[in-house]
Amino acid sequence: MLTTRVSERVRAVCRHCGGKKMNRLMSRFAMPKSEEQRLDAIADPAKLGGLDENDPKSVARMMKKMGQEMGEDFNGEDFDEAVEEIESGGDDGDDL
Repeated sequence: MLTTRVSERVRAVCRHCGGKKMNRLMSRFAMPKSEEQRLDAIADPAKLGGLDENDPKSVARMMKKMGQEMGEDFNGEDFDEAVEEIESGGDDGDDL
């Protein structure tokens, strides 16, 4: 049985013998990243090559990539709204 999350509970049964004593094997491409690995990936200068801090759409694209890298704990409705606001050229944060 294929699952997309490590935390997902699976009650697997062998389709050949009906056995329930099975081991979970994770594919290398599905290995979860540690927080340190995620932060290293975000800080990689190669990923910042297309960033133009004066272009709201460029900043919004970078924020989306950061959100994807950090996972669902980072993303949320507030984050999505903030990215959309930046992307549309809205609030520039000068009203603080």
